Amino acid sequence: MSGLRERWRLKAMRTIQERALDLFDEKGFTAVTIEEIAAAAEVSPSSVYRFFGTKEGIVVADVEFDSMSPEALKDVLDPGDPVGSLLRAVRAYESGPEPASGSDDPDGSGGPDDSGNPDGSGGLDGSGAGRPRTERSPWRRVRYFFAEPSVRTAVCGTLDRAGQRIAPLIAASGGLTETQARVLANALAFGYFAALEQWYLDGGDRPIAGYVEEGMRPLRGIWPSPGQEPPGPGAG
Repeated sequence: MSGLRERWRLKAMRTIQERALDLFDEKGFTAVTIEEIAAAAEVSPSSVYRFFGTKEGIVVADVEFDSMSPEALKDVLDPGDPVGSLLRAVRAYESGPEPASGSDDPDGSGGPDDSGNPDGSGGLDGSGAGRPRTERSPWRRVRYFFAEPSVRTAVCGTLDRAGQRIAPLIAASGGLTETQARVLANALAFGYFAALEQWYLDGGDRPIAGYVEEGMRPLRGIWPSPGQEPPGPGAG
């Protein structure tokens, strides 16, 4: 029963996110109320507050990552190559097929599927950069990260929490102190955000993974790609 309840909770959260984005796109982020979002998602306002807390929380929540157990996180994050883990996640979501409305979605809400998302964004469920900006494009949600100051602040809080979850895994891999692992975990989390912002500033027409790979290149001195030797002193 607990598994069924969890599936219902995650599905309800995805539906709330989708209906909230519908309203934000229609009326503007500031003009929409929690009560309107609840009505559109056919849930109570108290459920929206319980799941997300605020409107900003609805936009920035990554439903799958936030619900992931430490054991599940270990399965998707290789502490020896966290940059590679991030790139694989980004590429997997960008290359995946766009779900049809109502597919794997008994209530016909057209919400995201169960595939998971790379950025901490639960709603980054689009068909990939470079395709038309339909309502299922990552642009639809990501633009609020940078267009709305309060959402940007909320994203930073989410990234901080992600860094706190990642740091112990990196530290446990050996070779780094707890301080170094904490610094690198935050470099990974906030570096991804910086790459995503450049993607947004450039218009979102190229794959996000390209920006992430370019932006994370300095970290390859610490976590080289498989088969790549770390650069020696003075290497350019």
